[in-house]
Amino acid sequence: MGGGYLSNAGAFLVDFVVGLYMLVVLLRLWFQFVRADFHNPISRAIALLTNPPLLWLRKLIPGLWGIDWAAVVLLIGVGLAKQYLIYAMVGVVPRFIGALLLTTADILELIGYTLLVAIIVRIVLSWISPQTYNPVTQILYRITEPFLAPARRLLPAMGGLDLSPMLVVLGLGIGLRLVVQPLFDYGRAFSGFG
Repeated sequence: MGGGYLSNAGAFLVDFVVGLYMLVVLLRLWFQFVRADFHNPISRAIALLTNPPLLWLRKLIPGLWGIDWAAVVLLIGVGLAKQYLIYAMVGVVPRFIGALLLTTADILELIGYTLLVAIIVRIVLSWISPQTYNPVTQILYRITEPFLAPARRLLPAMGGLDLSPMLVVLGLGIGLRLVVQPLFDYGRAFSGFG
């Protein structure tokens, strides 16, 4: 992508701000999926930030099969807006299929890195204060346990040391390289940047 310093700075700003809101919407979906406690202050803050567009979207898009489709549409819509804004900063209009592939890759990458950070923070908190209750540890447990529990069955604790996070991090790293990176490459190619 071309563009000067100002357009690159603008693209970075859009990527950061809109990406942050994408993370909030993703966490809202994730919390619903893992049935996180919505009385938790973190959950309430995320619900507060996402309720305005979701309340409007839910009038048009009902939930089905236990999935909040309005939140899914919001996440994809915000991701598409991010792609179009970033490309507009450098004076290009990407093709829709390219923008959709880039959005899909962006969402998958966001899921991967969010899970990676959640696992690392959970590990560090378990070393610092293993039996302490706070809202962060409860949320981290809910987010990471669906991934760590199956890994724990594959790789049981050795000498009291839980190695399941290493297995999940390894899987995330491979997935990011074998699935997400090709999606980014295809998205750029379909957008007109090959």
